[in-house]
Amino acid sequence: MTDAKRIVLPGALISRRRFVTGAAAGATLLGLGLPTRSLFAATSTRQPVPNLRGTSFDIDIGYKTVNYTGRERPATTFNGSVPGPILRWREGDRVTLRVTNHLAHDSSIHWHGIILPANMDGVPGISFDGIKPGETFTYQFDVRQNGTFWYHSHSRFQEQTGMYGAIVIEPKRPDPVAYDRDYVVVLSDWSDEKPERIYAKLKKQSDYYNFRERTAGDLWRDIKEKGLAQTRRDRAMWNRMRMSDRDLSDVTGYTYTFLMNGATPEDGWLGLFEQGEKVRLRFVNAAAMTIFDVRIPGLKMKVVAADGQNIEPVSIDEFRIGVAETYDVVVEPNADSAYTIFAQSIDRTGYTRGILSPHADWAADVPSMDPPALLGHRDMGMGGMDHSQHDMSSMSGMGGMNGSKHDMGGMQVVAQKGSQAPDPAGYGSKREITHIASEFGPNVDMRAQTPQDGLSDPGIGLRDHQRLYGRRVLTYADIRGLERTRDPRDPGREIELHLTGNMSRYMWSINGIKFADAELLRLSYGERARINLVNDTMMTHPIHLHGMWSDLETGEPDFIPRKHTVIVQPGSKISYLVTADAMGGWAFHCHLIYHMPGMFREVRVS
Repeated sequence: MTDAKRIVLPGALISRRRFVTGAAAGATLLGLGLPTRSLFAATSTRQPVPNLRGTSFDIDIGYKTVNYTGRERPATTFNGSVPGPILRWREGDRVTLRVTNHLAHDSSIHWHGIILPANMDGVPGISFDGIKPGETFTYQFDVRQNGTFWYHSHSRFQEQTGMYGAIVIEPKRPDPVAYDRDYVVVLSDWSDEKPERIYAKLKKQSDYYNFRERTAGDLWRDIKEKGLAQTRRDRAMWNRMRMSDRDLSDVTGYTYTFLMNGATPEDGWLGLFEQGEKVRLRFVNAAAMTIFDVRIPGLKMKVVAADGQNIEPVSIDEFRIGVAETYDVVVEPNADSAYTIFAQSIDRTGYTRGILSPHADWAADVPSMDPPALLGHRDMGMGGMDHSQHDMSSMSGMGGMNGSKHDMGGMQVVAQKGSQAPDPAGYGSKREITHIASEFGPNVDMRAQTPQDGLSDPGIGLRDHQRLYGRRVLTYADIRGLERTRDPRDPGREIELHLTGNMSRYMWSINGIKFADAELLRLSYGERARINLVNDTMMTHPIHLHGMWSDLETGEPDFIPRKHTVIVQPGSKISYLVTADAMGGWAFHCHLIYHMPGMFREVRVS
């Protein structure tokens, strides 16, 4: 028996709060090689997630007291559970969902990734008026797809306080994926703080939750490795930009407890299997702000679906899952072992975990978190440039601060309708290119000078894992649709959108314009358009388009994978095609909940 012990988890030796932060306790103790079983508390948060099947559902939105940290706190829930019930539908059915709001304020449900009429999409102010306190709203639509999806509130910050759940849709035709057992794995983040308080803190001090800023010890190590002159240049660059090379997440394990199917890292979610079984794990990232890196030490994962869409199976050791993305993997565990399903936050300030085991009383070793990564020139949109060649005086493409000569306040992207350019994806056509006119002024503190292609980039903190650990990491370039591209037309129009922000002011926008001041993004019904996303910030943004598929351009036009949420790496660019086949108004936004108020557009198809 490898990596498994017949033990019962004993009482905790440290507090819950210190355990779940990872930085203060878990990472330190694991790094010292102390036995991980001593870190787990006896108080259990491991509860089964309810399953609801059929075509008719009643969902109550209400309050519930929860305890993830040793302190009771109020949550908002679907049918009294966190996560909400797993809704199991069948492709081809018409589903009816009666949603009653028992909260003291308006609420809603958005069916994430589900193709449906615009008035059923559940976005207040765009799709409908929301669900008033005490009222019931009935959603009804035909299920025209299959796979793994999820649902969540689209009102205020309710998603952060527990309003999310998974959807599993059985296919009408035989499933191309072979498996014996099926589990949903919902990843999320919880804070005892009210989300409005978190947001207010970020607006006052954007790095409030970042406790990994540089110390005197870091400075001394840099001087020994790089020399005094280079260290001074590097520090001057970051200081003059008022940015940090350790700012990977706005909200960290300092306030977050990371959950797997509602279980804390102390308890861990449990999934059982039997000898010889193939186990399908349906991962859903339902977090408000946390991007997770997932692996199962000792097991290869065969990725079979992305965002609910079947793909050509690809064998990997690790994958990054952005907020709102879903991935289905198949694993073949050995009945002599228990395994840890390990999901660490992108900034390495904490993790959540589950146990895949043939016996309920077996535990598996919990791996140490990987070291936190540092942002570099690539993540600033400067490619692989050498530090010695690029101090601030040479960054003509970067936005400076405080009215310096590098300030981008006078820079504009001019609308150019009807201009022609070669097709970069190799379709051999020419297209009309539309640049959305905007000013990149005080709402923007940097611009990507030479944004890199984000398609084959594993992402910050994962780029060296093959070399360092022998772990193959999934990239978007690995994803190939299982079925032929449904709309093979060349795009007739190209729209370039810059993901922008001012980190010191905690202001997020698209093309330098926040949602409140933005015009509609209009598409003509039936058109095929290319969306180019350029990330001018040093944060990773998961971008979600409602109501239509985002056909990710991976270089294989005949087998384009369809996604509903696309990660755009810092300082990078990525493109996808959209067929405007859904009339009405649709939301288009970053799915990080505290970025969403600004980095948001309404797409109108008419």
